[in-house]
Amino acid sequence: MSVVQNIGGAGSAGSEFVACWSCKGPVASRALFCHTCGAVQAPGSTDHFTRLGLTPSFDIDDDKLEKQYLGFQRVLHPDRFAGKPAKERAIAESQAVALNEAYETLDDPLKRATYLLRLKGVVSEAAADKTVNDPALLMEAMEKREALSEAESAEAIEKLTVAAAGDAIEMLSEISKAFAADDLDAANRAVLRLRYLRKFLEEARLRRAALED
Repeated sequence: MSVVQNIGGAGSAGSEFVACWSCKGPVASRALFCHTCGAVQAPGSTDHFTRLGLTPSFDIDDDKLEKQYLGFQRVLHPDRFAGKPAKERAIAESQAVALNEAYETLDDPLKRATYLLRLKGVVSEAAADKTVNDPALLMEAMEKREALSEAESAEAIEKLTVAAAGDAIEMLSEISKAFAADDLDAANRAVLRLRYLRKFLEEARLRRAALED
C-alpha cells in the first residue's frame, strides 16, 4: 500500500500490532488498512501528527499537510465503502471523523500550538479557555478593548486592527522560536497572547460592522 493508505506499515520501527477486526490477523496499530485482508481499521489513539504522516512540530509544511489530508480523504470516501458491510462503513466513517479533527487542529496555528503543548505535557489556558493569570496580558487586553470601545470611525478601528494583526504575526514567530528551543513556558505565554489577539480582532470586526450599519 502507499504511504497515504497505510501510515506505519508492517515494517515500521516501533509499530505495535493488534488483531484485525475482520480477519483476526496481525496489523500495525497505526495502519489504516489491514495488511492481510485490506479491511479498514479503527482510528485508535494515534496523535494528530502521526495520523497525517507528519513529524510533531509547530513548523509544518502547509502544502504537505493538505496533500496528506486530501490523500486520506480520497481513500476514505464513502463511495469506496458503499458495498461493504455496515460495520466496515461505520469504521471508515470514524476514520474520516478522526482525520477531519486532526486536519482542523493542525491547519490552525493556535490550535496546533495548544495541541503540541498538550502532547508535551502542558495544558494551556488557551486550550481550556480559562481565565489567564498574567497581569501584563490582562492589562494589554483591557487597554485594547477600551481603545476599541472609544473608536468612533472605521478608520480608527482599522488602525487598531492593523496593529493587532501585526502583533499576531509576531506571536507566530515567537511560538516557533519557543518550540524550537523547547521553551514550553515561553511557547505557552505566546500562545495565550495570540489567543487574546485573535479575540480582539474578532471584536474589532464586529465593532466595525456595527458602525457601518
